Amino acid sequence: MTQAFLGVEASVLGRRWIGPGAETERLGLAIAQTADLPEIVGRVLARSGVAPEAALAYLEPTLRDLMPDPSTLRDMDAAAERLADAVQRGERIAIFGDYDVDGAASSALLYRWLGALGRRAEIYIPDRIDEGYGPNVPAMEALAARSDLILCVDCGTLSFEPIAAARAKGAEVIVADHHLAAETLPEATAVVNPNRQDDDSGMGHLCAAGVVFLLLVAANRALRGRGWFHKAGVPQPDLMGMLDLVALATVADVAPLIGLNRALVRQGLRIMAQRCNPGLTALADVARMQSAPTAFHLGFLLGPRINAGGRIGKADLGARLLTTADPAEAAALAERLDALNAERRETEAAVLDAAILQAEERGADGPLVWAAGAGWHPGVVGIVASRLKERFDRPAVVIGLEGGEGKGSGRSVSGVDLGSAIARLAREGAILKGGGHRMAAGLTVAEARLADAMARLGDLLALEGAGAGGPRDLALDGALAPAAASVELCEMLEQAGPFGASAPAPRFAIPDARIAFAKPAGDSHLRLTLAGEAGGRLDAIAFRAFEGSLGEFLSNRAGAPVHVAGKLEIDDWGGRRKAKLRVDDAAPSGG
Repeated sequence: MTQAFLGVEASVLGRRWIGPGAETERLGLAIAQTADLPEIVGRVLARSGVAPEAALAYLEPTLRDLMPDPSTLRDMDAAAERLADAVQRGERIAIFGDYDVDGAASSALLYRWLGALGRRAEIYIPDRIDEGYGPNVPAMEALAARSDLILCVDCGTLSFEPIAAARAKGAEVIVADHHLAAETLPEATAVVNPNRQDDDSGMGHLCAAGVVFLLLVAANRALRGRGWFHKAGVPQPDLMGMLDLVALATVADVAPLIGLNRALVRQGLRIMAQRCNPGLTALADVARMQSAPTAFHLGFLLGPRINAGGRIGKADLGARLLTTADPAEAAALAERLDALNAERRETEAAVLDAAILQAEERGADGPLVWAAGAGWHPGVVGIVASRLKERFDRPAVVIGLEGGEGKGSGRSVSGVDLGSAIARLAREGAILKGGGHRMAAGLTVAEARLADAMARLGDLLALEGAGAGGPRDLALDGALAPAAASVELCEMLEQAGPFGASAPAPRFAIPDARIAFAKPAGDSHLRLTLAGEAGGRLDAIAFRAFEGSLGEFLSNRAGAPVHVAGKLEIDDWGGRRKAKLRVDDAAPSGG
């Protein structure tokens, strides 16, 4: 076993701290020397698998270099030509989207693109409770009765009967999705999905909004090839200006931030900073964002608020927010989503407490953490699964039970394909149905078979390496003195991002720091100022610190040396930019 970093075998939160390996340190130094970077930035690039000669290009990912030809995706040309036909003929178009951020953003992308061409579309978002995930027969038949073309986004790959029902009513259907597919596909005009089994594009890491973006690139090309823009006197839609939606969906849907996704998110954040989308602007304001948007903001401030509509409110609120051009309507929708998000947090807290207790009683040292309870709201089980995953560093599944059946959601860790494992359970008959993608999946299981199904899922995940590390290991990229945590360093680290799924944000230890200031903030947070042994101070915030032992520990260590671990970010509060530490853990220091 490797030596614990700074000798921390068990932190305040019971974690063993793990530092960078010797090979990462060696490559990090080589990158730093080759690209003229601080060694600690080189180390972050090294653990992301970046070679020294590729470091500078990695720091500036561009769509020009990383953008594939959309035609490499199966059925893309057929989908693009059919969509171009619908635009050219002025056909009636409907968009059927999922109720999460990816579905809302994908729907909004199509809606805004069509609007730029002078075409209108109807957006339909199903109710999570009453209709469940994906297209259903009654909804598709109703849409087909008033539409010539239906586009299913972030759903539809497994919707055989609903798509057949729509076709029987005379509508054509295009699917733009990214969820795992079966060997057979529904009889749609086109099924564009980089995760269908016969697709060899290598774009399986895209979320649905990324797939829709490529579809619109191809549709623009098709219309341009027909000379339609010139004949109709319509300017070509600015797809680059819509990348804020793609970035939001990519981060919120936990898509891996690698390859093309890095470029999409990086450029999308720049677009979002221009505050041109009334809905996103209103949401950022109601979420009290004080700085330029980052992937953290998308995943933890904006995404959850949009999801709140689909989880416990009206399903189409997110799509309406992202498509409105009226600032007043956007403000009202953002306020409504913010209120629903607060309500969601209350519901989530109760389920989370019960789920943690259950998981700990069952034991959290295996390949899977899971919990199930009667009456647990289906709108929060996914986010509770995410919390369990973060807490135990294991794939997690949380299930709400009702009427002898359980409906749940799972979240995975990097390198473990949860969606494939759950899809295999469905094929084996261990669960009633299930599927998703690598990092997130849903399932329905008979309550009587729940324990057996989770045992089988754990076995499958163990084969992929889940649970190989300690359940409480905390990976660190090195140590920093407070004086070294500068805005300039934060900006260099941001260039190595964006960070998220498959690209965890760098985390550092501040060793032997003394707490010069500590004050509770809000209901459960703690504000701190850390002083270094050799001078220098660093402001810090420990979110939800008083929900566990971290808040009490730090509050009672004034003047005593402590090791503090967390992630660096830039704080723009009051117009003065400074580095700040978002605290994840702490440990007593022997200094």
